[in-house]
Amino acid sequence: MKVFELLKNKALENKKTIVFPEGTDSRILEAASKLNAGGFVEPILLGKPEQVTAAAQKEHIDLGSIEIIDMDNYEHFDKMLADLETLRNGKNTTDECRKMLTQPSYFGTMLVYEKIADGMVSGATHSTADTVRPALQIIKTKKNMKRVSGAMIMEKDNEKYIFADCAINIDPDSETLAEIAYQSAQTAKMLDIDPKVAMLSFSTKGSAQGPMVEKVVKATEIMHEKHPEIACDGELQFDAAFVPSVGQAKAPNSKVAGHANVFIFPELQSGNIAYKVAQRMGNYQAVGPVLQGLAAPINDLSRGASSEDVFLLGILTAAQANME
Repeated sequence: MKVFELLKNKALENKKTIVFPEGTDSRILEAASKLNAGGFVEPILLGKPEQVTAAAQKEHIDLGSIEIIDMDNYEHFDKMLADLETLRNGKNTTDECRKMLTQPSYFGTMLVYEKIADGMVSGATHSTADTVRPALQIIKTKKNMKRVSGAMIMEKDNEKYIFADCAINIDPDSETLAEIAYQSAQTAKMLDIDPKVAMLSFSTKGSAQGPMVEKVVKATEIMHEKHPEIACDGELQFDAAFVPSVGQAKAPNSKVAGHANVFIFPELQSGNIAYKVAQRMGNYQAVGPVLQGLAAPINDLSRGASSEDVFLLGILTAAQANME
């Protein structure tokens, strides 16, 4: 089953409320209308109601009964402000917290924290940092998780793979790599993929030496120690991880080599380059980045995203919420 047909089914299992902070953007409005009409998501749009409505009418978009929240006149603002101040635990004054809540990304994240919304999709007009920073400060990471990572879902025909980290951690150490691997295995399970995790390197089983290789070897050991239930092996070159004949030749005793479907790159640079090569030269559809490790689903759009991208990420976020 195609990734988004599967995710649509998961979203429909229990309709979730997703907040979209950029409520006057035409791409957001079109996607929210489609999500609402299809019964996949109950959207919340942030913005002045008259401005949101005018923007929708200009594009001939039917918002139906979609809720619009005016941040400047929110009836529960005082509670939200008090809760944010408590969360910041002295790091910000009351006035600073009040100013933070004038920013749609912070306001939207607080709606998730307050359980008014089950998740958030942002980034159509804001940077990744604008989305991730409030998420880390307010939602924070899941229990036993210390970090957030960004995975790409790569799909072509009946093939589905996970590439990580492609978005967040620039030069992860071994502990971080192991955590990224675990988070990515959970994302694979959400897509009904039985995870076989390859810890990638320019070396396979000692064929090369050096600190970059040692980092991956140690990360693999940590995965085996903490999550023995997950099939994981490394260090593996990509061809040894992906091609059965090469895997058999280079790592004959591995249960992952030649059959991997979750690929953990040793640093952000190689992961980001790899998914874009697969997307542009290999004609894979690249979906994401899916933010992994947060206590509630919050996902980031590219500022060049289309309304279809927003629609699909809304469905993915709802599916994540149903997995919590």
